[in-house]
Amino acid sequence: MSASSRLPLAVRLVFSSVLITLGVSCVNSNPYYSAASPGGGYYVTMSPPRWEFAPFGLVKRSKAPPPSPYKGDGSFWKGDDVEGKPRIHIKIEEQMAFYYKGDQLVGASPVCTGSDEFPTPRGSFSVIQKDQDHVSSIYGNYVDADMAIVKQNIDNRKDARPPGTKFDAARMHYFMRVTGAVGMHEGYLPGYADSHGCIRLPTHMAKIFFENTPGGTPVKITD
Repeated sequence: MSASSRLPLAVRLVFSSVLITLGVSCVNSNPYYSAASPGGGYYVTMSPPRWEFAPFGLVKRSKAPPPSPYKGDGSFWKGDDVEGKPRIHIKIEEQMAFYYKGDQLVGASPVCTGSDEFPTPRGSFSVIQKDQDHVSSIYGNYVDADMAIVKQNIDNRKDARPPGTKFDAARMHYFMRVTGAVGMHEGYLPGYADSHGCIRLPTHMAKIFFENTPGGTPVKITD
C-alpha cells in the first residue's frame, strides 16, 4: 500500500484538488482576439497577460495595463500641441501610415493600399491637392434607375457599362492627392492591400490627417 493511500480520505481529496488547480492554472486563455476596424474589415491582435500564480495554484488577476495611446485598430493621434514640419510615411508591407512632426512620431493609422493589379506607387511625393468632399471620376459602381448596384468597384475607363445603368462615382472624403490619380482618403479597409492604388484610411484618421496636413507635405511610400 502506498503512503498516499494511507492518508485520510479528506486529506487525499484536498491534495487532489490542489494538484488539479495547479494544472489548470498553467493554462492561459487564448491571448489573441479579433475585432472590427472602424474603417471596415477585421484585425487580430494580442492581449496582454492578465494572470499570475499565487499560493496553492490559485490564479490572481494582474493589474490592468496602463492606458495606451493606440486605438484597437492600431491608430492614434497626439500631435495637436507638437511643433515641427509634418511628413507622412506609408509602409505598404505593414499596411500602416505614420505621421511625423519634425522627428517626432505623433500619429499612426492602418491603411489599405493598392492590390497587385493596381499597385500603389513607391517613392517620395507630396500633397498636391486637398478636397474634403472628393468623388472619383474613374472608380465607382454602375447602378440602375433605383440606384441599385448592378456592377460594383468598376473602372469606367475599362469596364463596359451595362445597358440601362449609369456611373455612380466613389466617394473619397478627406482626399489628399499625392501623384496622378493616387491619393489618401477615407475608405474601406479589408485588412489587406486591395485598392486601385489609393491609400485608404478609416474615417476618424482620414479626418485627422486631412485637418493637420497642409499642401506640400512630404509623403514617402515604401515597401
